[in-house]
Amino acid sequence: MNDTFEYAIKKDVRNNPIIREVDVERHREMWQSVAIGVFVVVAALFSGVQHFKLLRHGYEVEKLQKARGAEEALNRQLRLEVQALRTPARIERIATTRLNMRQPGPGEASVIERTTPTPAPPRSVVALR
Repeated sequence: MNDTFEYAIKKDVRNNPIIREVDVERHREMWQSVAIGVFVVVAALFSGVQHFKLLRHGYEVEKLQKARGAEEALNRQLRLEVQALRTPARIERIATTRLNMRQPGPGEASVIERTTPTPAPPRSVVALR
């Protein structure tokens, strides 16, 4: 009966909260580690953003160079076309066939010579140098 008696006794167990001291050194090391981690993450993000911006600008430059090459080719083609359209033989052929013009005879041509400019009216304002 002794065995049952031991179990029947209620033991007084106090569950007092355990108070621990704050380890200042450990907290400082933890905050240093957090700060270093944050710095590394920010530096990696900044580097990544810069890298992707550089790639995007590179693709933009390449696209603009292709567009510039196409525009220069078109410019050369249009200049050649303008030169072909300005040839005197072509202009003469269009004038005689489409516009029904003809070559002037020796007595029909008149030369207009430039005359001296007329003087300015007396009431006008002229800037002097």
